[in-house]
Amino acid sequence: MKVLYHGSNVSIERIDLSKSHVAKDFGCGFYLTEDKKQALDQAKNTVSRNLWGEPTVTAFLFDENLLTNGELLVKVFEDYTEEWARFIIDNRNNRKRKLIHKYDVVYGPIADDKVGLQLRRFLENYIDLKTLIEELRYKRKTFQYFFGTQKGISKLRLLNN
Repeated sequence: MKVLYHGSNVSIERIDLSKSHVAKDFGCGFYLTEDKKQALDQAKNTVSRNLWGEPTVTAFLFDENLLTNGELLVKVFEDYTEEWARFIIDNRNNRKRKLIHKYDVVYGPIADDKVGLQLRRFLENYIDLKTLIEELRYKRKTFQYFFGTQKGISKLRLLNN
């Protein structure tokens, strides 16, 4: 079992996908990380952006075997690749709540915070795909877990914080 963290401006008692935001790296869903510091940084950013709440990190347990045992539809990106970058481009351009992929869970590197600027530069042909991938590398290589379906969410267990 692995402990995953979600940073927000509120404590998460129950995951509600209807509160997820569109145009995110892997789609409209619930995001977690193994890196508690990264989750805390995200929580602080959320408080700063929303101007209310307290930086809060909520912990969940997840059975990593579910990434490979076939029970869930899973997409894994092991590194910053062209496929990863195109997946992010497609999801960032999706302004609808409906996912444009079939996966319950997506696991892959976190893109740098300047995603919007870099994607715009790529789409307007100021940079090529190889440069985009380099620009999207996060300050330190950190991975994120995306849960985009109720089936995926049902596999997370809230830890008492």
